[in-house]
Amino acid sequence: QVHGIVRRSSSFNTGRIEHLYKNPQAHIEGNMKLHYGDLTDSTCLVKIINEVKPSEIYNLGAQSHVKISFDLAEYTADVDGVGTLRLLDAIKTCGLINSVKFYQASTSELFGKVQEIPQKETTPFYPRSPYGAAKLYAYWIVVNFREAYNLFAVNGILFNHESPRRGANFVTRKISRSVAKIHLGQLDCFSLGNLDAKRDWGHAKDYVE
Repeated sequence: QVHGIVRRSSSFNTGRIEHLYKNPQAHIEGNMKLHYGDLTDSTCLVKIINEVKPSEIYNLGAQSHVKISFDLAEYTADVDGVGTLRLLDAIKTCGLINSVKFYQASTSELFGKVQEIPQKETTPFYPRSPYGAAKLYAYWIVVNFREAYNLFAVNGILFNHESPRRGANFVTRKISRSVAKIHLGQLDCFSLGNLDAKRDWGHAKDYVE
C-alpha cells in the first residue's frame, strides 16, 4: 500500500502519476491513496501520519527548481528545509520513532561550488542557491534526528535523475521537447540559460534501484 500527499489545486496536478491510477479517467485509486496535504502545514502531516501509521516515509516533496528558488527563496526554505523538520517532528509526535524508516531526498546541489571532482560523501558542502541552502538544512536536521532519537533516517544524495516524466521547464525536457517541435516544424528555435553549467545525469529508473 502506498500513501501520498498531494497539494490542493483547482486544476489536476497529478499528470505524472496518472498511469498509477486504477482508472485514470475517473482518478480512482487502487493500492495508492492520495491525501490532501502540504509540507508547510504541520497539522495535516501529523493527521496523515497518525492515520496511515506508515512503515516507511520517503520525503520527495520540494520546490526543486534551482533558478526559481532565487525568485521564491522564502517559500523554498519553508517547504524544502522546514518542511523536512515538520515531517520528522510529525513522526516523533505520532510515536513512530522506533518503527518507521525515513528517507530524505537530498541533492547534489549541496555540493554547489564543488570543492573536489568527483564528489564523495566526505566532500564539503558549498550550496550556491536558496534551493541548495534549504536542502542543506534538511540534510542536517535528518542527521540530528538520527543521532538524537535513534530514528532510522537517511539522506540520499542523488545527482540529476531524468526520465520522460521530468517537468517541461527543466533543461533536459526543454531541449528534447523543443528539438521534437523543430523537427515537426512547430518551432524555429529556442533559448537556454547558463551554458557553462555542468551536470551529471542519470536515468530515474537506475536511481530508484
